[in-house]
This record gives sequence, structure tokens and C-alpha cells, in this order.
Amino acid sequence: MLQIHFFTFNPFQENTYILFDETNECVIIDPGCSTDAERNELTQFISNNKLKPVLLLNTHSHLDHMIGNSFIKQTYNIPFLLHKNELPILHSAVETGRKYGVVIIPSPEPDRFIEDEEIVRFGKTELKTLYTPGHAPGEVSFYHTETKTLIAGDVLFNGSIGRYDFPLSDYESLMQSIFKKLLVLTDDVKVYSGHGSPTTIGIEKRTNPFLLEYTEGLN
Repeated sequence: MLQIHFFTFNPFQENTYILFDETNECVIIDPGCSTDAERNELTQFISNNKLKPVLLLNTHSHLDHMIGNSFIKQTYNIPFLLHKNELPILHSAVETGRKYGVVIIPSPEPDRFIEDEEIVRFGKTELKTLYTPGHAPGEVSFYHTETKTLIAGDVLFNGSIGRYDFPLSDYESLMQSIFKKLLVLTDDVKVYSGHGSPTTIGIEKRTNPFLLEYTEGLN
């Protein structure tokens, strides 16, 4: 059965996820570890739970989500998967970091690109890839059907949505991603976002002010 553990790392309070199952194989999603203490916390969790990392995934490549890519790659030498439309963001991370006063170690290049609807497998687990651009041009979310679990990156938050004022962000694309890819899931799907606390699809449908305002604008 799928298990989820997340850490909140770096000055941007980003959620880094480790997903694993009974085989002890795991995937690391959006490693935001930026200090020795954070890197040790992540590796100690993996070691203490006897996990075997097999994949590094980025939902997208804004600096707070990829700052630990190089460390993970060097430590575990596992394949790194990313959507091809994220390459401009990935390649600009070092320069973006300078603007925020954050030192970024350049990320390795993806070992291969991930596609919409692709099934990502580890252990006995399958995650369905959902292409959800808008906050970032190549952002993806990962959905586990059996446990109704969604790793949503910075697309949908508890009471909010991803920012759309960044370079290469687009409000309409973001809303289309949310409404056509995420809100079509059942209300009991649990949403784990790139920042903040978990929520559910049902809660966001009923209470998220950004979604309600958008819906009103269509009527």
C-alpha cells in the first residue's frame, strides 16, 4: 500500500515528498533540501526506513522544488524524470536563485522526459502522470488511483491556486488544468501540494475562493 511522507524545506517552505510501498522502493518528488540539516533529515528518513530510492521526479522546476536535485542524483544515482516543457525553467534556476539570494547548484539534466498520461512505476505502485501547466509550462501532477492520492505540485493548494505572475506562467492554462484534470477526480481524493497542508478535491470545489470566482465569471 502506498505511503507518503513529506518534509517542509528551504526558505520557501516547500513540501518535499517521499512515496513508498511494501517493497520499500520509493520515489523522491521535488527535493527542496537546501542545507546540510535538511539533506541529513531526508537521507536519515530513507535509511531508517530501509527504503530504496528508484526515481527522482519534479512536478516542475521552480528553484524551491529542484534545489536538491543535484544532491539526490549524486547520493542515489537514480533516473531523473521531468516534462520537456520545464527545461527553460530548469536551466534558468541558477540565475533565478541569484535574484532571490539563494545559491542553487545546477540540476542534472533529465534522464528522460515524462509525458501526459504516462504511468510511473515503482515497487508495486503505479502513478498516473497528469499534465497540468499554468503555474509552470511543464508542470505535472501524479495520481495514485487505489488510494485516491494526488501529488499536485503548485497547481492547487488548500484554499488557493498556484501563482501565475512568474515568467512562462499563464492564468488561463492554470485554471484549465485545475478544472479539466484535477476537479474531475472524485471529491474524496486527497491533495498533497507543494506548499501548505493537504486538502481534498471536494473541499476545494466547495470553498476555494479562486475556483469559485472563476466559476462565477463563466456564468
